[in-house]
Amino acid sequence: MEVIGRINRCAALLQQAEDAPLRRAGLSRAEFDLLGALRRTGHELTPGELARETFSSGAAVTKRLKQLTERGLVERRGDTRDRRVAHVRLTDSGRDLVDGILPEQLAYETAVLSVLSTDGQTELATLLADLLGRLEGRMGALRA
Repeated sequence: MEVIGRINRCAALLQQAEDAPLRRAGLSRAEFDLLGALRRTGHELTPGELARETFSSGAAVTKRLKQLTERGLVERRGDTRDRRVAHVRLTDSGRDLVDGILPEQLAYETAVLSVLSTDGQTELATLLADLLGRLEGRMGALRA
C-alpha cells in the first residue's frame, strides 16, 4: 500500500503542476497527449493509433480530435483507398503550440527530479519501467 499510495500521490502532485502550462494554452491533459503523440511520431496517425498511443477510448479520441480540428491544431484527411479511415496530422499551429509548451514542461520535470542524484534517477526510471512493463503485460493478458 505504501508504494502504490506514494506513486499515486506523486502522480497527482506532478500532474497538477504540469497541467498549468496546458491550462494557460486552453488545452486539457488529454488533448495535449494527442498533440504530443502526433509530435513524437512526426507523421500522420489514424484515430485508432492515437487511441492506442494515449490509452484512450476511440470515442474519446474522436471527440478530442473534433475540438482540436475546430481550433486549427490538427487536420484530418481521408484515406485514398478506404474512405472509412482518417489520417490525422498536426498543423503548423499545433506544432508551434506543442513546441512552445514543451520547454516549460521539461524544465519543470528537470527541477522536480533534481532532488534525486543521477544514480537515483536512473534507478527510479529502471524500477518504474520494469513495473510498467509488467503491469502492461498483465493488463493485456487480463483483457484477452
